Amino acid sequence: MTARLDFTSEAFFRDPPKAITALRASGPVVATRFPLVGDVWITTTHDATAEVLKDGATFTLRKEDGDVAGLSWWMRRSVRTIANNMLTMDEPDHTRLRSIVDEAFRRRAIVAMEPRIRAIADGLADELFAKECPADLVQRYARILPLAVISELLGLPLADRPKFIAWANAMSSLTNVLSFFRLLFAVRKMRAYLEQQLQIARVQGGEGLIAELIQVEREGGQITPDEMVSMVFLLLGAGSETTTHLISGSVYELLRNSGLRDWLEQDWSRVGLAVEEFLRFVSPVQFSKPRYVRRDVEVEGVRLKKGDRVMVMLAAANMDPAMHDRPESLDLERKPNRHISFGTGIHFCLGHQLARIEAACALEALFVRWPRLGLAVDPSQVHWRKRPGLRAIEKLPVTADSSGTQGTAAARAMVDRSLAQAD
Repeated sequence: MTARLDFTSEAFFRDPPKAITALRASGPVVATRFPLVGDVWITTTHDATAEVLKDGATFTLRKEDGDVAGLSWWMRRSVRTIANNMLTMDEPDHTRLRSIVDEAFRRRAIVAMEPRIRAIADGLADELFAKECPADLVQRYARILPLAVISELLGLPLADRPKFIAWANAMSSLTNVLSFFRLLFAVRKMRAYLEQQLQIARVQGGEGLIAELIQVEREGGQITPDEMVSMVFLLLGAGSETTTHLISGSVYELLRNSGLRDWLEQDWSRVGLAVEEFLRFVSPVQFSKPRYVRRDVEVEGVRLKKGDRVMVMLAAANMDPAMHDRPESLDLERKPNRHISFGTGIHFCLGHQLARIEAACALEALFVRWPRLGLAVDPSQVHWRKRPGLRAIEKLPVTADSSGTQGTAAARAMVDRSLAQAD
């Protein structure tokens, strides 16, 4: 029996625990249809999710012909090149590419970047209401911070930030086949830009992770030119998009839960603990990429056949009552917190450390600078993008002084005008 659930609906994104609980009642692995993917099995428990992620010999990211499992025959070569990255590779290619970027990351000392990340967050917090109040926290803060950090880490020019923001917005708008074709133009532009930046680094050298990758390449790292482009695309995209929605989702939860906000503001040394719970509860990345089943196998008592496709549902693993007490509740003091938001196995997220630091710096900088920050609309007016697999708030209108403007007719009119202009 195929479970029917709209993974792009407002109801699903507004209350994931409710939908996930109903889905899990059908079993630990459930047959369903997923947008742009089609018929697929999805995992609904922590154990089933971990089993699929760790067993690359049985659950492969590649078809028998070597093509990426989630790609269709009609997708353009530019998309296939970008998709051909270490997130979609099995062994031994995954380890080959992972070792190259691991070496480059080690040379950059991510933890040492925390003061710089905090300085960027402080500057963005200062400018949040420079143009208008209310302001859209997604576009004015949550999107810019991780893009600024990763572009600086990569060594990309600050002046090119508007390009990155436009490309990131295009990728966030992927909701159906039509929007996918609109995305192709942005992908082609981004690929050409990255090829140019890599060539500049090869000729002129420079600072940043791109220059480090070129150096590793020169020292004998085995990587093709196309793989280098897809690597930098992955770092720029994955290094910013998911953190954007972690930050905006965390701020949203704090603005509508005054008790949790008060607890955090009493002692900002607690922010690391809070970020772990936001990673679990917000779960910006809700699903993994599709995998093919290489042989008949049983997962948590459910029989899968060779050739079936399976996607792990990270959000469901994070809401599994077998792993977490009261998983439907946001508990910033949760210990232990065995969330699986960064995955597990060989594909454990390379940027986990960076994402944690960015989220912590973003929250502290924002609420220290704007202690009376509030939602400029009722929570029921906050909506999520219809993007399958990603829980992304579309716009988050906030006001600098919630006590004076929130709920008034004038404030609502200002919000309507500012959001109309943003569109």
